Amino acid sequence: MATRLVQINMKARDDSALGGFWAEVLGWEVSSEEPGVTNLEPEGIAYPDPVAVCIDLVVSAEPKTVKNRVHVDLATTSADHHAQVVARLKELGATPADVGQGDVPWTVMADPEGNEFCVLDPRPLHRDTGPIAAVVVDCADPRALAGFWTNAMDWTPHEVTDHEVVLRSAKGVGPYLRFVRTPDVKTGWNRVHLDVRPYPGDDMEAEAARLRALGATAIDVDKDVPWTVLADPEGNEFCLLTPR
Repeated sequence: MATRLVQINMKARDDSALGGFWAEVLGWEVSSEEPGVTNLEPEGIAYPDPVAVCIDLVVSAEPKTVKNRVHVDLATTSADHHAQVVARLKELGATPADVGQGDVPWTVMADPEGNEFCVLDPRPLHRDTGPIAAVVVDCADPRALAGFWTNAMDWTPHEVTDHEVVLRSAKGVGPYLRFVRTPDVKTGWNRVHLDVRPYPGDDMEAEAARLRALGATAIDVDKDVPWTVLADPEGNEFCLLTPR
């Protein structure tokens, strides 16, 4: 058994407005499965598809108070394209952000609700990822945390160092998943988290038990939902969705 990363879940004060921003940024379609939820995915894919990690925006009154531990990196193809993307993002409502990055070749920005993201410098690694080059997770121990996620999903390591571990779908398509060492301490619930899904025909309870045996812990959300909420070994919440 294995799961696969299908989407990221992002809390939003106004899911429709923030979803509109990200749809413009990515060139993706917008839909809504219910009030307070905005779904984004590329046109023409049969979800779930490893070519894309989709985005669900869910309305929440909780204020953003700290730097997000999960963010997206956007791909660019040249220095000119990078400049064009940054300029367009500013027109759409994004703003420059300082998270202590110092002098780096990429640009750190924040969306209209303050969620940090990066516009990367051109890199050969990201030529075929689509608009999202990577989903990035801050962590204390990249090797250990990536070890959990490698066992949890059908994603495989591409680069492994003490500072960073990079995974990608076993299909060899779509964005990367990067675990990056950071001194920041996790406080409160993550405003952005990963959603994973078992394959059709898999047993959801058995998969949840397997993830707990790997080091995940169960989280009681005190409401009746069809998915299972867990936390990885560093306490990052994630949702195990129904098989599909």
